[in-house]
Amino acid sequence: MSNGEVMSTGKIENAESKAMILLLGLRRGGKSSICKVLFHNMQPLDTLYLESTSNPTMEHFSTLIDLAVMELPGQLNYFEPSYDSERLFKSVGGLVYVIDSQDEYMNAITNLAMIIEYAYKVNPNINIEVLIHKVDGLSEDFKVDAQRDIMQRTGEELLELGLDGVQVSFYLTSIFDHSIYEAFSRIVQKLIPELSYLENMLDNLIQHSKIEKAFLFDINSKIYVSTDSSPVDIQMYEVCAEFVDVTIDLFDLYKDSQQNEQKDKNSKAVHNRPRELKNVSQLGNDVIIYLKQMIRGLALVAVIRPNGADPESCLTVADYNVDILKKGLEEIWANARIHPKESS
Repeated sequence: MSNGEVMSTGKIENAESKAMILLLGLRRGGKSSICKVLFHNMQPLDTLYLESTSNPTMEHFSTLIDLAVMELPGQLNYFEPSYDSERLFKSVGGLVYVIDSQDEYMNAITNLAMIIEYAYKVNPNINIEVLIHKVDGLSEDFKVDAQRDIMQRTGEELLELGLDGVQVSFYLTSIFDHSIYEAFSRIVQKLIPELSYLENMLDNLIQHSKIEKAFLFDINSKIYVSTDSSPVDIQMYEVCAEFVDVTIDLFDLYKDSQQNEQKDKNSKAVHNRPRELKNVSQLGNDVIIYLKQMIRGLALVAVIRPNGADPESCLTVADYNVDILKKGLEEIWANARIHPKESS
């Protein structure tokens, strides 16, 4: 669902989108690695060999919204006269700034404050997000200290610029664990107009099933676009995210007998019957992990606790209620297409 597109530095071409995120930060901060891991399923260790980005690139994925993530090179001067910064910053919903926690970060904080000042002036509704990145190399104490220091210094810089009222969200992230997925999930959710509806639908699903926790995942990126209103336990999220990977691996490995390649006698074209992505697995502690494909690259992943009830009957009820959820998602998507400006 995602594909990298190189863009010219002089002009922003085709940057309009229902939801767009700018990914910014100084050189070698980890921006390209984040994009490769999130949108191209690259293994984290392989990102060590990536070259520094020299041109803006765009990543796309489409679920209930069409989302674009534009990475801008760290050496780019956004305020050059030849660069259409005003139109660019006006068109985005979120600004994500990456700070390397293992490097001297005062220059990054100063740069961040300058960008926030400009972005907030042309687009007061923009979401400002800061990734305190590469924390995998820090101890727990150093993580907390780094976060506190960066938050404090950022606040001081913004105060000097008269921007003390600007809301900035901070996340501790690494590409070597699920923290980067969790952070981007929360960032993306802020750009989904129908988020409250999705949360209510998942709450209803849980209420009428033996489900303890439910996520709506974008299958390719493992970003969850919504979850129910109960707090997210990071370990439960990790289990569900890994279940998405396992399911896709199995799906690609085993071919359905109904999906044998059919060749037209007069053509070499191959027509494959589409299969629904579904997987159910019961763990040793009787907990059931349930995955079922929804719409537009979304999959519901749920944790079911039978608590003594018959697992088969629990799954029957879950199947019934998940089908109702899917119909609700189809209605939301249909309304979003009919009224795109209202949900942009």
